[in-house]
Amino acid sequence: MDEPTGEFPAAGADEPRVTITGATPAGDLVDDLPEIDPTTLLPHWTEAPTGQVPIVVAREAATGDDPWSSIPAPAWREGEADWVAHEEQFDTSMLAGAERAETARPWEFDVVDEGPAPAPAEEPEWFEPARPEPGAGPVERTRRRRTSNPLAGRAVRQAPASSSVARAVLTGILLAIVVFAFFVAGPLPLTALVLVVLAVASGEAFAGFRSVGAHPATVLGLVAVATLGVAVYNKGLVAVGPVTVLLVVLGFVWYVSAERSIDVLDGLGVTVFVYAWVGVLGAYAVALLSPSAFADRHGLAYLFGALVIVIGNDTGALFTGRWFGKHPLSPKLSPNKTVEGLVGGTVLALVFGAVIVPLVSPWTITRGLEFAVVLSIAAPLGDLFESMVKRTLGVKDLGRLLPGHGGLLDRIDGLLFALPTTYYLLHVLSMH
Repeated sequence: MDEPTGEFPAAGADEPRVTITGATPAGDLVDDLPEIDPTTLLPHWTEAPTGQVPIVVAREAATGDDPWSSIPAPAWREGEADWVAHEEQFDTSMLAGAERAETARPWEFDVVDEGPAPAPAEEPEWFEPARPEPGAGPVERTRRRRTSNPLAGRAVRQAPASSSVARAVLTGILLAIVVFAFFVAGPLPLTALVLVVLAVASGEAFAGFRSVGAHPATVLGLVAVATLGVAVYNKGLVAVGPVTVLLVVLGFVWYVSAERSIDVLDGLGVTVFVYAWVGVLGAYAVALLSPSAFADRHGLAYLFGALVIVIGNDTGALFTGRWFGKHPLSPKLSPNKTVEGLVGGTVLALVFGAVIVPLVSPWTITRGLEFAVVLSIAAPLGDLFESMVKRTLGVKDLGRLLPGHGGLLDRIDGLLFALPTTYYLLHVLSMH
């Protein structure tokens, strides 16, 4: 073997060399390159900066040769209409699994039943929502967690203690004496008392809605309730339509001119609701007292009979339910109202209708029993309706004016349903 010399022999015809199969000499590729546009070249690093950024690829070449140029630009799709508008450009079936139908949309999904939802945290019985600063933007509605039972976790009236029952009985007796004195005074003083009661009850309802963040037009609503009472006394129930129209129109102006935006349901909706519930239904008491409603001013006697029957129904339901109640009438709305209380209230209402009501002309025993049967259905419905409103708001009572009873609205809730029932039943039985 020869010694290494440290020199590389020149490659000749007879010398061996390495060949790469498939390779093309670099010199041959230069002739195949397209003509380069000078405007697309980057400046040499030794040249002074120009402050311009040249494009890397010519726009014409990018548009014509880029294989991605045919794909449409990204678009935000949120609702079903957005997907329908781009169906020809995007196939939504690619987002569905093998188990989904071909017509499935990407926003549709199967809900896995993970058992009942956890019970919501208890909320305070009374709370004052934080008031936003003026001009801080729209006021959002007070919303609660969605559950299978929308009334779950709401405040529930506890069973009254003996002292509470004693206070309730004493308060009821004093109220009966005051109301009877106004009946003796005549239709006009009694109408004034009715208007005051309706105004106070409406104020309690407005306060209850404000406590959960709603924004009723309280002043406008109270004026509408009082105006309706006066108009019904002078013109009859035909005044309900014009006063209601004025309330809606003026309510719209009220909220349009407000300093901040208010949800229409939490503002005008609550105002009209309380007006209709307390103002319109309560106006039937004024309609009974109106001089032009019934011949010989018998409306005063008819209102007295309806009030006596409702008082008998409430009293019988209270004590019978307390002593014998075991089967709840409506557990979701009012757990303390029982079927036994409903039966006891009906029995005492029948007794009052047959014994006390006929003492006043033109009532008879037959008419007293007929009204007792009907009002024993209407009055508990009014009571349950107010219970539904209170449970929805999460409050025990809508007022504290009457010891043992809550507020005035808590006392006249059943009467609000009984008044229009009495008015129309009198017309059905031709007692007007």
